[in-house]
Amino acid sequence: MNGNTGVVSGVRVSHETASLDELAAASAASTEAALDALLEQPPVEEAFVLQTCHRVEAYVVTADQASGRRALGGAGFNPAGGGAISMGHEDSLRHLLRVAAGLESLVVGEDQILGQLRDAYDAAKDAGGIDHVLREAVTKAMHVGERARTETAINEGATSLGTAAVRLAERKTQLADARAVVVGAGEMGALAAKAFASATVAEIVIANRTPARAVRVADMVSVPAEATTLADARGRLDAADVVVTATGSPEHVLPASAFADAGDTVVVDLAQPRDVAPGAGGHDGVAVHDLDDLEAVTAATRERREDAAREVEAMIETEFERLLTQYKRKRADEVIARMYESADRLKSREVQTAVHRLEAESGSLSGDEREVVESMADALVSQLLAAPTKSLRDAAAEDDWSTIATALELFNPEFEDGMPFDASRGGDAASAESED
Repeated sequence: MNGNTGVVSGVRVSHETASLDELAAASAASTEAALDALLEQPPVEEAFVLQTCHRVEAYVVTADQASGRRALGGAGFNPAGGGAISMGHEDSLRHLLRVAAGLESLVVGEDQILGQLRDAYDAAKDAGGIDHVLREAVTKAMHVGERARTETAINEGATSLGTAAVRLAERKTQLADARAVVVGAGEMGALAAKAFASATVAEIVIANRTPARAVRVADMVSVPAEATTLADARGRLDAADVVVTATGSPEHVLPASAFADAGDTVVVDLAQPRDVAPGAGGHDGVAVHDLDDLEAVTAATRERREDAAREVEAMIETEFERLLTQYKRKRADEVIARMYESADRLKSREVQTAVHRLEAESGSLSGDEREVVESMADALVSQLLAAPTKSLRDAAAEDDWSTIATALELFNPEFEDGMPFDASRGGDAASAESED
């Protein structure tokens, strides 16, 4: 595979397709570990992984779709796993644009996904997983995400998961003068803390593995707030009226036993995997809600943004077609350049042979005479390759990679090992892409 000639294969598991248990099972220990596993697969040239609290997505670039799917499965991203959706080249590209625009989020139009995409892109770059193909795809996605938010009302009055959790809690209990505990001081926890402050709770306890981050969040809110550790938070649950958890811990941070004497407490667990151990809701008065329970809150947001969503859909289709055209043009230009390189080597060899014969028969050639011979050879190459060049560009536009592979083989069989697709397979890549 060379440069722009690879194709993207992807697998996604999200809140829309999977249960929380299936989502947890699909999650890697870390984005870095997932990238390493993907890049260790022999056919993988590029890799990108996006993991948030309600989605796990992995993308690879390989020579063809079949090897991409095998590589994803070999790295633990089973395309046939519970709740998994397998994506071909075009599906992957379109889906990335939709994710960045906020159309695939639990809260339509939420802004946090753009930062998460940038972080995932930086992680993939650091791991050596970003080159021509995914650079084009992910940067285009981020561009579309920014356009969607500046040119439409998709995020007008946007509700993040953190604020949605507080609104859900508000439906279940009185928040004015309540005592709230926020577990996790990341972006989602900070948004939940701000939403609690807007709901005029009496006080907020913010717990985090790193206390300094909890202090920063406590300083941001307009009601009395205290920062503490995760271990100390377990002893604060008895006095809490409402709890929102949003850590990135791979294990439960709040055991069920911590809620034994909590009494009437509303708990909203936003984490994936869950922060709250199973069984917590079995204690009297304790009601535990998770991502699935946010649907009622987020549905209203989705309805309000239907017009904006339609605008964004149109924007995505336009940008998607531009991205495909960009890829196809670069693919065609790359194989055409290689064709001209082959022809140029042949031309140089034959010109040299002709010059030697002429010099052997009539003595040395003048500079002007040499230029005439070389100009004639250049003109012949240009005229002979004009039609194949147009045909190759047309073939790329129509995803006819068997024609491109055959052309390369005919002009120089040496290129066969470096072709984007093996001509002997009769265009498997083209047929695989047509399945998308």
